[in-house]
Amino acid sequence: MRQRPSNVRFALLASALTLPLLAAGCASGGNMNTTNAGATNSAATNAANANAAAANQAANPPAVPGAAAKLNLNTATRDEFLAKVPGLGDRMVHEFEEYRPYKSIQQFRREMLKYVPQAKIDEYERYVFVPVDENGSDAATLRQLPGLDEREAAELAAGRPYASREAFLSKLAEKVSPEDLAVGRAYLISR
Repeated sequence: MRQRPSNVRFALLASALTLPLLAAGCASGGNMNTTNAGATNSAATNAANANAAAANQAANPPAVPGAAAKLNLNTATRDEFLAKVPGLGDRMVHEFEEYRPYKSIQQFRREMLKYVPQAKIDEYERYVFVPVDENGSDAATLRQLPGLDEREAAELAAGRPYASREAFLSKLAEKVSPEDLAVGRAYLISR
């Protein structure tokens, strides 16, 4: 096998490393200057952040204009909890994680009442959710779906079993706005 001169190998290696980093930097809105070593490090950071954001988007509800995405209590990471839930410390993150997987929002409330008052739990629920099983979740867990009130959640629970997820989403669409429906889809248990 014939070896290439070192400057050719370096150029090939540099282009192989720089192109994905450049693409990641551009995709994440970064500005990449390939002649600056600091920019290459910044691009590597952008690429790592882009990968973390993609993983987070897959595990948690996507941001939808006009609606705040919440964190899935069963899949969110320690860092996501600390970044998204105001005033949450390491001890409470540990408690959030200790009782996984949550089957209902009532279970979450019961477990957290051991550590904090109901008012604090209500505050946490502005930022987190328990995944919803359209045919298995109680009305309180269904109530987490954006745009639903107590009566509507009870009606959805009474309409079970749903033959398919689409049948459930069709009924949900009768009760909530298209924006809330889009967010609500992400709250459903992955199948």
